[in-house]
Amino acid sequence: MLSMGANEVDEAVASAVALLRQALDRDWAEVNAGRLEWSCRRTAEHVASDLVAYAGQLAGRAQHAYTPFQISIDGREGGLDPADNAGILDVITTTGALLTAAIRTAPRDARGFHPFPFRSANREGFAAMGVAEVLLHADDMAEGLGLSYEPPAHLAEFVLTRIFPHVQPGPDHWQTLLWATGRATLPGRAQLTEWRWTNNLVLDTERLRLEGVTPAAAADLRAGGTGGFDWIEGGPFEGTREAAGMTLKAYEAGVHRPEFGLFVLVRREDDRAVGGMGFHGAPDEEGKAEVGYDLAEAARGNGYATEALRTLAEWALARDDVRSLFATVEPGNVPSQGVIARVGFVPVSAELDEEGLRAYELRG
Repeated sequence: MLSMGANEVDEAVASAVALLRQALDRDWAEVNAGRLEWSCRRTAEHVASDLVAYAGQLAGRAQHAYTPFQISIDGREGGLDPADNAGILDVITTTGALLTAAIRTAPRDARGFHPFPFRSANREGFAAMGVAEVLLHADDMAEGLGLSYEPPAHLAEFVLTRIFPHVQPGPDHWQTLLWATGRATLPGRAQLTEWRWTNNLVLDTERLRLEGVTPAAAADLRAGGTGGFDWIEGGPFEGTREAAGMTLKAYEAGVHRPEFGLFVLVRREDDRAVGGMGFHGAPDEEGKAEVGYDLAEAARGNGYATEALRTLAEWALARDDVRSLFATVEPGNVPSQGVIARVGFVPVSAELDEEGLRAYELRG
């Protein structure tokens, strides 16, 4: 079963806390965390603040801006004493538990505000961001304190396959994550000086949500799983699994652009997945991109494909890098031809292509 991330947050926090317990006798305020301008003490406070902020964003379903959360370890209010190093680790453990609880109790469709790059994140996204903050800043602190740190590889893989879909995976997940965040070099790759992670894109229609599929979800779908979605009877259909394989192949090749991948169509009324729709890859040099879709048989005849394709086409053609969309349809597939026509696609020619399909195009 595809993990939603609560266990990974728990494990990441436990790993970081075990590491930092080795340096309880050091003055964390006097040591910088690796190449950061922050001290180790300030970095630890930042980690705790991020964990509680992510928990709050997800639990409160904040949609338009960050709800302000800030952890203090300095005893600034009420005459409290500043936390010592052991107390700081208690704070990180506690805030990690809050994020874990928020992930475990949030419904599948819960989303909270996060600015980069699509203005929201789901429970997997907040879990991955929390794990990333813990692991990466533990590594920063370890460097400053002269400790050796290498967390479990599957935690780095969890982060990469959720919020770094644009980063080609490598044989060493931890080193790849360090490279992706500007902290290490990798053979054959230029070192990064700027980076951002990427939560999945969601597009709303009147009755549906088009939810971008992460590499983790694509791998699960391709292997016969659900991708973390609650499917209606008969879903996902074969075409969705094939599209998931295309997404996974692009990710492994390092050419995946998440906004031009696969979307799962989810009914807003009951959070049930009814089909898949998306692109066969990023637009070419002429700004041309191919789209495809399918629905579980039980969902057909309700206008879902037309509604979703219209929204996806409008979103794509509003971009500067897309000038036209095209799709291919079997000559005998009358329902699919109707979908294409209702959205505004027109036949490219009267001739069929090499595979016996008719090509349709929609221009911006």
